[in-house]
Amino acid sequence: MIQSLSSYRIFYTVAKTGNISKAAKELYISQPAISKSIQKLEDSLGCELFRRSSRGVQLTEEGELLYTHVSSAFETLALGEDKLKSSLELGVGHLKIGVSSTLCKYILLPYLKEFTNRFPHINISIICRSSNETLQLLEENKIDIGLIGKPENMKAIDFFYLTEIEDIFVASHAYLNHLKQRGVENDAILSNSTLMLLDKKNMTRQYIDDYLQENQIAIQDLIEISSMDLLIDFAKTNLGVACVIREFVKKELSDNTLAEIPLGFPMHKREVGFAYKKTLKPSKSLELFIEFYHHFCCP
Repeated sequence: MIQSLSSYRIFYTVAKTGNISKAAKELYISQPAISKSIQKLEDSLGCELFRRSSRGVQLTEEGELLYTHVSSAFETLALGEDKLKSSLELGVGHLKIGVSSTLCKYILLPYLKEFTNRFPHINISIICRSSNETLQLLEENKIDIGLIGKPENMKAIDFFYLTEIEDIFVASHAYLNHLKQRGVENDAILSNSTLMLLDKKNMTRQYIDDYLQENQIAIQDLIEISSMDLLIDFAKTNLGVACVIREFVKKELSDNTLAEIPLGFPMHKREVGFAYKKTLKPSKSLELFIEFYHHFCCP
């Protein structure tokens, strides 16, 4: 663009009012300053934009062509300002949340249901990724907030605790009976069965791998699965022993569809919560969401 936006605003106002004096009053600048700006614009474009007369100014053919585009640009800017004001008044915004499919289904949805009831004008985007990938998206500023398992390194994020989860191993009664017929004792089930775990990029899988290594439990056969829901379904179909989260199989444990495997060495519970980047100034939508879940959890 050859000239500054202020030069085109002066041109636009003069063309719209048809009078330099009226344009000066509307823009709160002097008539000589307006005349000088128009002259400079004409010189830079190499053509005359206005015909001057005692009754005011009139656009030339070249001026009409330029005014068509300039007026469209300023009308678009005005529309943008109106929409921005409206969005601020209504609480319109956009919030991008990173979360694993499991945490989304079992933990996030109750929050979102109530939040969207209170703030219906905020658009929500859900990016389903593992906790490790969600942390990476936060680092790259591709999401506003993430629901994750508490990471070891929290230097760059604020973490708000929501709840605890407990990892357990489960299997169908039919599969356990099969192991029993083979003479496998309860304390040797994990090392003599097909273990079904989440894939290695998952934070939960890394936690389970550490547990198995620390307790010197060797894996004979392994099936890697991408989601917790599929792990639960695979366990129901007698394919092996699945590592799942206790809170997500309460129904299956209650109705005896699945049985919990006793462990000689218990696994510690893990914290789950919302995380967002410390160094990033939160948007209005994120501020509302943070305020909401603080109130939702600590009324």
